[in-house]
Amino acid sequence: MATTADFRNGMCLDIDGTYYFIVEFLHVKPGKGPAFVRTKLRNVVTGRILDKTWNSGVKVEEVRIERRPYQYLYKDEMGYNFMHPETFEQISIPGESIEGVQFLKEGDMVEAMVHAATETILTCEMPPNVILEVTYTEPGIKGDTATNTLKPATVETGAEVRVPLFINTGEKIKVDTRDGSYIERIRQ
Repeated sequence: MATTADFRNGMCLDIDGTYYFIVEFLHVKPGKGPAFVRTKLRNVVTGRILDKTWNSGVKVEEVRIERRPYQYLYKDEMGYNFMHPETFEQISIPGESIEGVQFLKEGDMVEAMVHAATETILTCEMPPNVILEVTYTEPGIKGDTATNTLKPATVETGAEVRVPLFINTGEKIKVDTRDGSYIERIRQ
């Protein structure tokens, strides 16, 4: 058991049988009345944000979470298959548990949040950005780069990304896995 004084960003709590990560918290000591803690919690399963206020000193159930690296191998009917780089243990994770799964390609490293007591995978995080090759996009017209217009492009994983007009098929781009936005072109 932990108290509100132990709160920190990234801490995982068990509230009524549901797991939540603390996104942010603020200890408030008003001039009048008792102190309290305001938190923003993210549901591990759905990803929804919940605002919750706690009285100071309240005991809460902390869940021990381990972060483990895994390398993506392949996808089959069971889900996405990963391998731990040191133990070579292979696991299967459903696509709903992986944030940014549309940008996942063979050999990529991800970080899985594992419930330490039951050894179950809660969520899986991609790196913040990945480098992907553009497999198809309409060709840009020479001199049509003055405006900040974007066009659709398909990358090697099959996902669609909005890119600037000067990007052509075969070029490598850096993509933000959190929102699917174009970051920059990679020069070879």
